[in-house]
Amino acid sequence: MSDESTMALPVTDGLLAVVKDDCETCHLVVPVLAELAAGDRTFTVVSQDRADFPPGFEVLHDRELDISWKLRTETTPTIYRLAEGEVADQQAGWLRSGWERVTGAVGLGAGLPEQRPGCGSDTMLPDVYQRLMRRHSPHRISSRRVDLGSAEDPIEAAYARGWTDGLPVTPPTEERVARMLEGTSQAPGEVVCVLPPDLAECTVEKVAINAVMAGCLPEYLPVVLAALKAAATSRFNIHGISATTYFTGPVMVVNGPIRRRIGMNSGINALGQGNRANLTIGRALNLVVRNVGGSRPGGVDRAALGSPGKLSFCFPEDEEGSPWEPLSVERGFPPEDSTVTLFAGHGPIEIIDQKSRNPESLARTFALQLRMVGHPKLAGMADAIVVVSPEHARIFREAGWSKTRLRREIHALLTLPGAEVAAGAGGVAEGMPPQVAAGGKEFAKYTSEGLWFVHAGGDAGMFSAIISGWIGGAASSQMTTVAIDS
Repeated sequence: MSDESTMALPVTDGLLAVVKDDCETCHLVVPVLAELAAGDRTFTVVSQDRADFPPGFEVLHDRELDISWKLRTETTPTIYRLAEGEVADQQAGWLRSGWERVTGAVGLGAGLPEQRPGCGSDTMLPDVYQRLMRRHSPHRISSRRVDLGSAEDPIEAAYARGWTDGLPVTPPTEERVARMLEGTSQAPGEVVCVLPPDLAECTVEKVAINAVMAGCLPEYLPVVLAALKAAATSRFNIHGISATTYFTGPVMVVNGPIRRRIGMNSGINALGQGNRANLTIGRALNLVVRNVGGSRPGGVDRAALGSPGKLSFCFPEDEEGSPWEPLSVERGFPPEDSTVTLFAGHGPIEIIDQKSRNPESLARTFALQLRMVGHPKLAGMADAIVVVSPEHARIFREAGWSKTRLRREIHALLTLPGAEVAAGAGGVAEGMPPQVAAGGKEFAKYTSEGLWFVHAGGDAGMFSAIISGWIGGAASSQMTTVAIDS
């Protein structure tokens, strides 16, 4: 590969026009090109498709489209003013005022219309773009190449080699990986983390490969990279999450400006299907944990049942519609930061309450369902995130309840008497140790930092949801938030 940044243009100073024969507007501006060629400034015509177009000019034939790629030409015709080998100004298509600005000429194209749109540059054709991306990318792919047989289906080959999560993956060609790496300024060989359980060095390139397979766009890559950094911490404990027999997998909550910039969905069906960013970001994280970290079902992954969230569980918070500060702000980040929060969880567990019209009643409904997490007779052993829908959030907003107030009310409602939750009480063998529960002791269902609230969902429907945490609570995994380098 050559490095695009070091490829020199054939002309360093003067005017340059990129045209092609297969473009009606390029034919329209031929008289303008003649006017510029007759001037006293250096003027060069670059033709993408034919060496003899336009006729009568000394043309640079951009047969391989390297000049157009260096200029980042997206439209023909485009007129450029070059200074010291760099583009000082440009105008795509035909716009008289724009061409006059770029060239410094006056009265160009007398008799022509004021404006005509151009055509797509040949560099933008999908197969051509991929070829040029591969040739000119500064990113040198160092991962092992796998050559497939001429009759071998790439999608089936990936499945047969154990690279997938059970669903088809996008084949990670060099062109696709190079395009994915455009989503970050980090070097491909930079080590993001040492990833359990295999304690393998996970590079930016390895993350990009799995992001391609997951179906991500390049602009999603910073979120996936941040999630990997969080996952590999001892605080989050991805090794334990991968190896447990419990249902748990990584749940990702995204906050900050990047949510909107990459088109994530925090509204209708926010926890479900239908949004590429939500689904592929979460999937990419799990693929990296599998393919780089070495966690596979039946191997390290010993989940008795697992959950669909182990494929992908990623959503953004609806910050704009929330009555409360975002989760990221609650966890110490400024509101202008983009963050990803990882939580060891599964679900969702439904909260249905279509009749409560005051916060006291609705908080009691929340508490009843929250008591069920793990087991109604187990306390202090699992954390939870409550995803509060807009209709339920409105009740708390109108009453002026903060997150702190709601959390305090629920903690009070879920302070459970020992005699009720002791093992064997009520004819149920499960429960807290009887010797600990004796003597009138009470148990808090959740620790002081074990209950969190985020806002998301569609405007219609008085349903909220509980994302249940991993049994063991903070001793097993702690919610982890990191900034996204966006």
